[in-house]
Amino acid sequence: MPRSRLSFLILTVLAIGTAQARPLRTERLEVVTASGPHRFAVEVADTFATRERGLMFRKRLAPDRGMLFKFSGPPQRVSFWMKNTLIPLDMLFIADSRIVSIAENAVPLSETTIPSGAPVTEVVELPGGRAAEIGAAPGDAVRELRGP
Repeated sequence: MPRSRLSFLILTVLAIGTAQARPLRTERLEVVTASGPHRFAVEVADTFATRERGLMFRKRLAPDRGMLFKFSGPPQRVSFWMKNTLIPLDMLFIADSRIVSIAENAVPLSETTIPSGAPVTEVVELPGGRAAEIGAAPGDAVRELRGP
């Protein structure tokens, strides 16, 4: 392999590794259920690379933490899987700031796809079991919070 091509490949691999190693922006959101508002600090995955990696390789996730996947464009059907994800997760599929469906306790390391069931613009992943604990249901509001 020519030296310039090898150098390019090494730099590309390093750039990708660095991009994935950077901490993601964190936002606060609130899921409003029949039992009241429940607040979470969520890492935002809004690029192809960050959505692709998601919460893979994490060994734990605090009860008040999660990840918010944002998709650009019109609402679309999406599917997730748990490949390389070490902890069970609940997935809240969202459109128009409302939960449209929930996948509870997704099985760690599973390659079975988990479909949204309807077009969505966002997905929130929470620790497995949290959706039931807070009483989340389709139709519940999900709001991004501004300020402290």
